[in-house]
Amino acid sequence: MKAIKFFVVAAVLFGAMAVATQAQSKLIILVRHAEKDISENADPNNPPLSPAGVDRAQRFARVVGKYRPGAFYSTDYKRTRDTVTPLAAKRGKQVELYDPSKPKELLEKIVAGKTKRVVIAGHSNTIPGLANAITKKAVFRNLDESEYTVIWLIRLKNGKVTKVELLDY
Repeated sequence: MKAIKFFVVAAVLFGAMAVATQAQSKLIILVRHAEKDISENADPNNPPLSPAGVDRAQRFARVVGKYRPGAFYSTDYKRTRDTVTPLAAKRGKQVELYDPSKPKELLEKIVAGKTKRVVIAGHSNTIPGLANAITKKAVFRNLDESEYTVIWLIRLKNGKVTKVELLDY
């Protein structure tokens, strides 16, 4: 009898925790990597940030730091990791890698997770698509190669988008 009560109580608590996780408010911050090094000495397949990109990564940390993100995701490229690493380091967090060809997996992980504020760094042709996937609207286009100044702030409540803001930094 005690075992049955234990399992019933555990099941109720587990169900309540699942509902609470779904009901959480979330802030998803999307950013394209900062300016990449295009000099002839840079690795053409995986270039680091240029000096302007390093400055922009520091600016990103100042602008987004006030939101106190608790998780950081990046594609496996120097320029994306280095764009969010200054802020992640300030927050005492590691940058986790994700596969940009599997955005649904990343978004499911974020929505199901306990972290309320996350940063995702990607590319000119992946971040707008993520914004479209989150908002379930095809309104954002791929960025031009020279566009580095946009930050998307997407707020969710109960798994639904409540607000989308674009910041220029």
